[in-house]
Amino acid sequence: MTPIFDRGFSAHSYGFRPGRSAQQAVRQACHHIAEGNRWVVDLDLEKFFDRVNHDLLMSRVARKIKDKRLLKLIRRYLTAGIMQDGLVSIREAGTPQGSPLSPLLSNILLDDLDKELERRGHHFCRYADDVNIYVASRRAGERVMASLTHYLEAKLRLKVNRTKSAVARPWERKFLGYTVTNHRSPRLKPAPSSVKRAKDRIREITHKGRGRNILKVIEEINLFTRGWIGYFRLSTVRQPFDLLDQWLRRRLRKILWEQWRKPKTRYRKLVVLGVKAERARKATATGRGAWWNAGASHMHAAITNRLLAQWGLLSLLDQIPARSRLS
Repeated sequence: MTPIFDRGFSAHSYGFRPGRSAQQAVRQACHHIAEGNRWVVDLDLEKFFDRVNHDLLMSRVARKIKDKRLLKLIRRYLTAGIMQDGLVSIREAGTPQGSPLSPLLSNILLDDLDKELERRGHHFCRYADDVNIYVASRRAGERVMASLTHYLEAKLRLKVNRTKSAVARPWERKFLGYTVTNHRSPRLKPAPSSVKRAKDRIREITHKGRGRNILKVIEEINLFTRGWIGYFRLSTVRQPFDLLDQWLRRRLRKILWEQWRKPKTRYRKLVVLGVKAERARKATATGRGAWWNAGASHMHAAITNRLLAQWGLLSLLDQIPARSRLS
């Protein structure tokens, strides 16, 4: 079905399509902002995959699929029972999440929205049910928000989440994990919520690392950060990566301080790692917590950035493509 439908989809649709990616959508969104559309209508569709109307969806599938056996099969797929508390109930709306067919069906339904936005001449990007429309003023954005909310709820029977949707400056919102600076030529960077999720994942890894070899912990961290940087490779602002690097190194120093546990062990380790005996003695007598000590000068002197690099820790900042680090 993909070759049949995909060729007719909008050029502004990027999700779950061959040869298209989230990075392309983010790059195009940044282009719209750079052209002077410095307000965004950020639409959030409430529980989209649970609310898709089967009759509406099937009518759009039937526009191009004429084989009645296939149409019947898709309908049966949509209404397949759901097991809850040992009982099977018929699905009356929505598409099965996690199924390989659901993304295509969602694009088929939301293509009507794409075509409506194109008809109105809007600058927009859509990735699955994540839709951003870029306009020149707040007033224009509020008009677009009102008219599209009516269109989606009346024509496609989808519900707009008014709490999460907003008309705002692009640098106050996020799109596919990215946000932008408020420069005339906007620059991409990870959204604060994306950085927070990265920290949450690193906390999980380092929490498990309290009783493990530090080299194994670093290896697991590197697996995560490689993928994270791979996704955020379009970023041209270095500060979030630099700050995350500093925070990550402090987490590792905290692990080591906790592993050393006893004052005499901490004293011995600090001295072995090059801290002068008197300074090491004072450090172990402070009575401060592990996080404070991880940020203190004695741990920075003992567990240097160079030593962590020798142990294999990859710097997030160093993994950013050269063109980004120079920006």
